[in-house]
Amino acid sequence: MRLFPRLAAAVATLSLSALVAAAPTPRPSAGERLDHALLWGRSLDQLTAAMTVKLGFQVAPGRPQGALANRYVRLDDERFIELLGLTGADAPLDPGAQADQAALHGAAGARTLVLHSDALDAARAALLARGLAATPVFSAAPDDPDGTGPGTPPRWSLFAVDPSPLSSRLFYIRYAPVRPDIAADRRSAREHPNGARELSALWLLSADAEADRAQLARLGYDRATPVRLAQIGARGYCVAVGASALLALQPDGAGAAADALAQGGAQIAGISIGVADLERARHLVGRGYERTLERYRGLAGASFLAPSRDDLGLWIEFHARDRATGPCGAAAAGAASADAGR
Repeated sequence: MRLFPRLAAAVATLSLSALVAAAPTPRPSAGERLDHALLWGRSLDQLTAAMTVKLGFQVAPGRPQGALANRYVRLDDERFIELLGLTGADAPLDPGAQADQAALHGAAGARTLVLHSDALDAARAALLARGLAATPVFSAAPDDPDGTGPGTPPRWSLFAVDPSPLSSRLFYIRYAPVRPDIAADRRSAREHPNGARELSALWLLSADAEADRAQLARLGYDRATPVRLAQIGARGYCVAVGASALLALQPDGAGAAADALAQGGAQIAGISIGVADLERARHLVGRGYERTLERYRGLAGASFLAPSRDDLGLWIEFHARDRATGPCGAAAAGAASADAGR
């Protein structure tokens, strides 16, 4: 399912000065959580090969859609990575795809994230009340081949926050129950050779981590923990979004993060994946890249970093899955430890 809207323009921005004093900070509903990221490849086959052969994911099929085609990496926690590629068909791209391609210049990478909300209309109203602009809610077509047919709820409904307050583009989405056959296919698609179980965090890299942190607070996500990612030379904040997190990062001096920002501008620079068996994943990914991958203590505990940037335009961090802490619980402990050692 491709989530870029075919809309001519965003809803006009409401006056912030008239509303901020009167409107309380919106609180996310219990159903709000990180849903997925949209990851472009130089081609869909190139992207799929890297995800399967080098990184050990199972990739599920999608559908050609005009000038685009998609596939999926689905996780046990209902989150996923949507893989996108151009088909070469002579068809116009919608505004979101155009914007991503303008930023990527045909390279691999991610510039868009999607949050899930059970109360989509209420979420949109809360954002408008804070002076943010949003497109109207729109939905899958009644003849959607993966839906349940006319007269039933659309398989998905969504809106875009446009312009995005974050350094990456932002959508909110809600799903209807899926057909039993599709649900069964998705369950089988979550069995990954690398043992992946959860998409625990997305890394938003920009020149100003504080600006992203402040905007996430404006969106209602105000639980932020200062963090440093020595493995890429970045610092910023871990911001809890339900049971997952968004990392608002900026370069911490010279290093890989500074190089990535200089080359590609603001971006989703990394994805954190929780796995059932870290050593099994490290062996498999190390074999895929034909190198030894070192373990380190990351924000989520024991971790290793896949050297996937040339293939995907971002890093994949694998970490031992730990349900005992919240999305930034280990990050808080890691930040305190790092500060003590400086």
